[in-house]
Amino acid sequence: MNVGVALAKIAFGYASGAISILSDGFHSLTDASSNVVGLVGIRAARQPPDEDHPYGHRKYETVAAAAVTAFLLLVVIEVLRNASNHLSGRSAPTEITTSSFVVMIVTVAVNLVVVAYESREGVRLSSEILIADATQTRGDVWSSLTVIAALLGARAGLPILDPLAALVVAGFIGYSGFQIATTTTRILSDRIVIESSDIEAIVRSVPQVIGCHHIRTRGSADHVFLDLHVWLPAAMPLEEAHHYSHVVKDRLMERYPQIVDAVIHIEPPPS
Repeated sequence: MNVGVALAKIAFGYASGAISILSDGFHSLTDASSNVVGLVGIRAARQPPDEDHPYGHRKYETVAAAAVTAFLLLVVIEVLRNASNHLSGRSAPTEITTSSFVVMIVTVAVNLVVVAYESREGVRLSSEILIADATQTRGDVWSSLTVIAALLGARAGLPILDPLAALVVAGFIGYSGFQIATTTTRILSDRIVIESSDIEAIVRSVPQVIGCHHIRTRGSADHVFLDLHVWLPAAMPLEEAHHYSHVVKDRLMERYPQIVDAVIHIEPPPS
């Protein structure tokens, strides 16, 4: 669907000279490109842990989502170049026809279907690449609506609205890239995933536990690694303390099934 939308816009943009439609077509082309990157990234992320990757390969999906940002940057540069040519008069005048509106309206409808599906499945599967791609395609919808408004203005005798709309499209693309880059950077930089206070509340629900500290979480929303220090009575036998550490771990993983591993260090409470 993304390939069809992109080809329709780019072909019609070149044929009509409408720089806003052409720019939006390049924007849509990144949707298809990011789909390919996402498929490769997800396939790599599904590989089980091995000797070189004891924590698994889950971050390959995050890297794939980050690669979408690179595609968006290239598109922004192309859109700005084309808009500059039109504003400086180096490109042919735009021919606005009824077909222009038909192409844009149909592609907006297709994009709305893609956004709804990817957003729903992205949340259900906690998939970064699906959510990132839905965010990118949602920006495509807004930019397409901007293009339609510009085409109406150009047909009413304001042709400058066409390249100006292309600049607005560049803004939408840039903002989509910023959102995706922000999300992936948080994961790659090991930002906390679950609040320490929430973890502590579950740990303290085990009566034998005195407290905990040094709580750390990292990873993605659906693939979390946790480690923490648990305080148990100093006089408690090691075997018993070990048992209660497993009780803590079981409760944590029951409450947060996205935790794939929890490392619990047993120690006496501070004096």
